[in-house]
Amino acid sequence: MRIRLGYKLTFSFPAPTPMIVMLNVHYSRVGDLEQPDHIVVSVPAPIQGYRDSFGNWCSRLVAPAGSVTISADSIIRDSGLPDLVQPGAAQHPVDELPTDTLLFLLGSRYCETDVLSDEAWRLFAGVAPGWARVQAICDFVHGHVTFGYEHSRPTRTAAQTYAEKHGVCRDYAHLAIAFCRAMNIPARYCTGYISDIGEPPPYAPMDFAAWMEVYLGGRWHVFDPRNNTPRIGRILIARGRDAADVPLTHTFGPNLLTEFKIWTDEVGP
Repeated sequence: MRIRLGYKLTFSFPAPTPMIVMLNVHYSRVGDLEQPDHIVVSVPAPIQGYRDSFGNWCSRLVAPAGSVTISADSIIRDSGLPDLVQPGAAQHPVDELPTDTLLFLLGSRYCETDVLSDEAWRLFAGVAPGWARVQAICDFVHGHVTFGYEHSRPTRTAAQTYAEKHGVCRDYAHLAIAFCRAMNIPARYCTGYISDIGEPPPYAPMDFAAWMEVYLGGRWHVFDPRNNTPRIGRILIARGRDAADVPLTHTFGPNLLTEFKIWTDEVGP
């Protein structure tokens, strides 16, 4: 399958403003791109790229005052298969986990494991460890939280999502991640594209999405508490402990987002 993907983000800046943007396809999928998804800026603004501590590709620039559009357009090859489901994947005892997974057991900015630990054990201790427990967490979060863009708030934490019972995809991911970590299951936050390929219409306007990866059975697995079903055309941009590590755009000054378009469309051979 070939998927055309890209974005067009337009900002209005009252003054020259430094930015960090994390919008390139993750390095693990770069080999699937038919052409590079280079960031294009509508005005002269030199871009400097670097890797963050999680290996994600970041770009920094100074946006000049006025209207500035940041965009990219590319085609990526994809298997066309939905997310892998492996119900037999086992949970590892903490002392047997690989060292590089331990970071994803700890509390973080938006995932307060200390606040939610007792509630996690109350809700999920009776579920068999491993895939079944993680799926039970996703089922609970999917049913507990009501989705709505009007509920979006950049400061909402997992504990607040649990209490308020509404949010957007990042809130679903944060709550499920916090519950998993509280149950000693490594979980990390992911952001990227999710297509509507294979889904019944009508389709909502396309947006970037958030999900999680959980370490079971010797590897990382995708779980999506927002949609709670395997999806086709999931394309990773970045991974981290939570949304604080992987903001798609980070501006160091006031601005107004005036245009926001995302696309992930299947194209012919």
